[in-house]
Amino acid sequence: MKLLLTSAARVLTLLVFVLGVGVMTSYADLPTRKYLNLAAIKVMVAGAEAEAQRLHVDVTICVVDESGNLLFLQKADSAPLNTITWAQKKARHAAFYRSPSKDAAENLKKGNLDALAFPDYFPNQGGLPIQVDGQTLGGIAASGAKPEVDEAVAQAGLDAFFGKK
Repeated sequence: MKLLLTSAARVLTLLVFVLGVGVMTSYADLPTRKYLNLAAIKVMVAGAEAEAQRLHVDVTICVVDESGNLLFLQKADSAPLNTITWAQKKARHAAFYRSPSKDAAENLKKGNLDALAFPDYFPNQGGLPIQVDGQTLGGIAASGAKPEVDEAVAQAGLDAFFGKK
């Protein structure tokens, strides 16, 4: 009887140990994920706004997360109303496709019209992906000026975020 209790105690101890290690291992193995917090968004927007002011353009600035969810949107007083939609579309394209929205325009120029059927595919320059350590965190875009100027404004936001200016 004593041998049976000792064996049962060992099995129970082993079971508790395995389950405990399994739970700890599962938690420890969860990946860490970077995300855009409010402080990072404010830095990007400040950089983009400064560039827009330096270039004397009125634009709408948009930041989305990696799923295309709106995190920030600001329309300059005299920016046209359509820039609200266009900035969001550019930023979503950059986040979803992990590439500048300019790439979509170049893809169309090459004759790939099928790309227009892709979800949130937007062939207009001005949206850039926000990428850190190979992970896309979202997209930033500007709309309201010439396409190359829109992209320069968005790039200034990224440069501020990465401390390049």
